[in-house]
Amino acid sequence: MERNEIVGHVEQALAEVLEREIDGVTEDTKLFDDLHLDSTSVLELLMSLEDQVGIEVNPEEVRIEDFASIGTLTDYVHSQLPAAGA
Repeated sequence: MERNEIVGHVEQALAEVLEREIDGVTEDTKLFDDLHLDSTSVLELLMSLEDQVGIEVNPEEVRIEDFASIGTLTDYVHSQLPAAGA
């Protein structure tokens, strides 16, 4: 899966979890500071990404750094894709 596809899935999942459009975001957009995510919305976001992208998230392996921005979350999702290790 291409990076721009993953970014699109992240943006779609964010809009779903936040229940609003998120126009004008970039990979530098901060999830907590700019979009005001909280711990509950992070869990919802991960579940949405699991469904959309087909990854399995191990909560014990997720680091807060993975949620710094749309770009770092995209990197995390990419690292969880089955083909990423192949």
